[in-house]
Amino acid sequence: MGFKKLNNIVGWFVFFIATIVYFLTLENTVSWWDCGEYISTAYKLQVGHPPGAPLFQMIGRFFSLFAFGDVTKVALMINAMSALCSSFTILFLFWTITLLARKIWMKEGENAPLPNQVAVLASGVIGALAYTFSDSFWFSAVEGEVYAMSSLFTAITFWAILKWEQVADEPYNYRWLILIAYLIGLSIGVHLLNLLCIPAVVYVVYFKKYKNVTFKGFVVAGIIAVALVGFIQVILVPAVVSLCGKFELFFVNTLGAPFNLGTFVYFALLIALIVFGIYFTNKYKKVILNTAIISFMFILIGYSSFFMLVIRANANTPINENEPSEAVSMLSYLKREQYGSWPLLYGPYYMAKPYDANDGSPIYVRDEAKGKYVITDKRLGTQPVYDDNVMTIFPRMWNGTKHSYISTYEQYADKSKMTPVTMKKSDGTSETVLRPTFMQNLRYFIGYQCNHMYWRYFMWNFVGRQNDIQGHGELNNGNWISGIKFIDNARLGDQTNLPRSMENSGRTAFYFLPLILGLIGLFYHLKRDMNNSWVVFLLFFMTGLAIVIYLNQTPFQPRERDYAYAGSFYAFSIWIGIGVLAIVELLQRFMKNKMATAVVAFVLCLSVPTVMAASGWDGHNRSEKTSARDWGMNYLKNLPENAVIFTRGDNDTFPLWYVQEVEGYRTDVRVCNYMLSSGYWYVHQMGRKQYESERLPLSLTPEQYDNGVNEPVFIQEVFEGPIELKDAIEFVKSDNARTKVSLISGEKVNYLPARNLKITVDKDAVVRNGIVPESMKDQIVDEIVWRIPESVGYLYKNDLMLLDFMATNNWTRAVYFTSLSDIKNVLGIDKYLHQEGLSHRFMPVLAYDYHKDAGGVYVDGSYELLMSDDISWGNLNLPDVSVDPESRRNVLFVKQAYMRLAQSLLNLNRNDSAILVLDKCQEFFPNEKIPYDFYMMAYPEIYYKAGAVDKGDKLINDIVDNMVDNLNYYSRLDDRFVSYYAEDIRENLAMINEMSNVAKKHNRLELSVSLENILEQEFNKFLGLFQ
Repeated sequence: MGFKKLNNIVGWFVFFIATIVYFLTLENTVSWWDCGEYISTAYKLQVGHPPGAPLFQMIGRFFSLFAFGDVTKVALMINAMSALCSSFTILFLFWTITLLARKIWMKEGENAPLPNQVAVLASGVIGALAYTFSDSFWFSAVEGEVYAMSSLFTAITFWAILKWEQVADEPYNYRWLILIAYLIGLSIGVHLLNLLCIPAVVYVVYFKKYKNVTFKGFVVAGIIAVALVGFIQVILVPAVVSLCGKFELFFVNTLGAPFNLGTFVYFALLIALIVFGIYFTNKYKKVILNTAIISFMFILIGYSSFFMLVIRANANTPINENEPSEAVSMLSYLKREQYGSWPLLYGPYYMAKPYDANDGSPIYVRDEAKGKYVITDKRLGTQPVYDDNVMTIFPRMWNGTKHSYISTYEQYADKSKMTPVTMKKSDGTSETVLRPTFMQNLRYFIGYQCNHMYWRYFMWNFVGRQNDIQGHGELNNGNWISGIKFIDNARLGDQTNLPRSMENSGRTAFYFLPLILGLIGLFYHLKRDMNNSWVVFLLFFMTGLAIVIYLNQTPFQPRERDYAYAGSFYAFSIWIGIGVLAIVELLQRFMKNKMATAVVAFVLCLSVPTVMAASGWDGHNRSEKTSARDWGMNYLKNLPENAVIFTRGDNDTFPLWYVQEVEGYRTDVRVCNYMLSSGYWYVHQMGRKQYESERLPLSLTPEQYDNGVNEPVFIQEVFEGPIELKDAIEFVKSDNARTKVSLISGEKVNYLPARNLKITVDKDAVVRNGIVPESMKDQIVDEIVWRIPESVGYLYKNDLMLLDFMATNNWTRAVYFTSLSDIKNVLGIDKYLHQEGLSHRFMPVLAYDYHKDAGGVYVDGSYELLMSDDISWGNLNLPDVSVDPESRRNVLFVKQAYMRLAQSLLNLNRNDSAILVLDKCQEFFPNEKIPYDFYMMAYPEIYYKAGAVDKGDKLINDIVDNMVDNLNYYSRLDDRFVSYYAEDIRENLAMINEMSNVAKKHNRLELSVSLENILEQEFNKFLGLFQ
């Protein structure tokens, strides 16, 4: 059997292994974060967040058809798509490794000795399987997100350029380069990460076409490579749309043509130019130019998947983020303008304040009535200008908008060594500020951005991971570990005898084996094939540290970002495969039988993926988990018909989108994301009916919510008030000049005339529409009054929309909030917010069991939801289901809901019900799966007060056992680690003391004495710490 056939058979066998692994560990439904959005937009071909993933959505739609009408299986099918994309990535990785290995060990081609062929195949198997079980790639392989498909495009592109190299001297070899261009164009419709393959592609071409590699040629190739990446990302992707927008504006606004004619003319001209270029270059035999034009054409053909977004945006789909319905808005969408910008090569330090501002590009909005695009915001003074004294090249410590950012920067910058400089102020004066030195700037870059946000992830994948808890530099969360005691213990303290609270399914230990084999492969590759080792290194760098440089990340990211660097880990896995060849060559010095040597080396190196698979399985097995889907349904489950629920972030919004859009669950409820409401397009969408949900009633017209209009609305306390909220909104809505305030520029803008506001309660409407249950109708208040604090100087668009809705709703629809933190400054109604399960219901009744900024509890509603027979919380109580970080975080809110409900029932003397509530919570979240901690401290006292003494005793013992377990761990640590955990030690001791006091308070004297003895014993272990 020839090598080519063997290579194909073994490659497909590895693909089969990867497919089985990913299918066995696949999540059966929606996952947290963006998965709910991606699955929803794929299923119905809607418009997701910028810059869009239309190709992912279209292929996802195809896969969703295999659910055969069972909407509960749609997410599974799209997750399976990710799994298959990942399996094909492994297949192409195998073929890539064998292509590179052949250049070293099979220079005779198909006639190479059989042991050499076996060694090459072994290198492919080991490298591909190591990547199969790598942490970051496996995570993305089993959920419906774009990164698995993006990785596939990276794998095919890199493999394709190596295939081109094999046939570069044959006729028609340029078709491989055209294929690569097409793949790059297609990949833009998934994620821009594939563009980072281009430098590797350029160097493969350079090394093949120029046998005599010179320093000058090497540098020029690098410049061309970087220029190509920049051209496609910065110029081609946005410029194609930008020019289209300019044509559209010129034809419509200048020539008076109908909408879209300019767009049609633009694309007609573009196609004509491409056709002419192909004809001209073909006629005059300009092969390279012809290939370049055809490649450009195929990039555009791949890129054309974005037409789907424009088409669907014009259909006004329920999810239509940024509404890119024509070229003008599509440009903003592609440039991700809603996320802001960050400095890259030159910019300000974090303490810089602008002293002036330049004008930005005006915002145009399509005005159907006028038949042209009108400027809604001239964006005057929107581009800040900073004093040169607080500017720097390569700014890394740049964002001073949050105290947490500043405090992290200053951990890397000693203030005593900062440079005092004068900085211009906007009033013409200047002030002296401390500016970090450039070396301090680099220290943050190396220490945080490189080490913490890249190398830490790299070590997770090839050495091991402490746990899946997001780390911000602390000893006990998110670090890399190896499984080798003396190394891990020296860095992080004892990592073997961990307390139950630190046990984690995300923990992996690879004993440095993948890292060592990869480094062996790197140096061996460098020695035996320098050119191709450079090509692999470019892929490694461009998809790793180059991303770090480009993103210029601030501290405290909302989640770990390792998934973004999967391409870099892919490249390192190539070296893991090449390392097998080095091991074979080493063993040949001691073994004469070359076939035996290849087999022995394969068996030895097989330990690498085996250890990775065994260690990582539990943490990546999501086959029985249903957390995100269950939370999404539980938010909506008991809401009244046609209710409105205001959400805040990704994980209290996207699961709700999923259950509505895909599973058709509670489509009568309007989900309104408060943060997205800061976009004009989202407010417009809220003003339209969706499924069975009626539009949000708003007083202001859609035009008054347009981009740049009423941004912001200033607050000037003209009336002491309180004034009716509806009157205040009418004041803002009015076109009367007397309701405007003049800015320095002379422009007149709307403002809110009072801080003291009220909503008068129509009691008949409240009862008639079921806003308040019948049992509470006698408690309805006459009016709801609140004050917007002085710290709030103006209203953003989402604030205005919320106040407009509350004024215009007229007690017709029930209103819920999943978070109180964002609304409290403009809508201080927490005394009327009643916790009902996971959300808070707004009712004009003073909340029972009220706590400031936390609202009260609607006991009957909460009990009905939290105690229903069919409620589920992700199967997290099952032994084989791992608790992921986001589920773990959301469990805290659920425990709080059960606790508050039980406490309220106790206050109402419904003791038996209070006991059942606490029992139910512990049934869903047992100590064995989510160890009892600080958040369970209120439970024992409720048990005692309710008369369940034995249950209170048991729970106290369980909590104290966990605390003692923690303290025993701390006591075994070296002194330097004990001092690090000093606050945790105090907290654990305080919790034991509190449990003792609770027991004593309820006459559990024997238990209390026992706990006091335990407290004394544990305290004595740390006398040195407290002296």
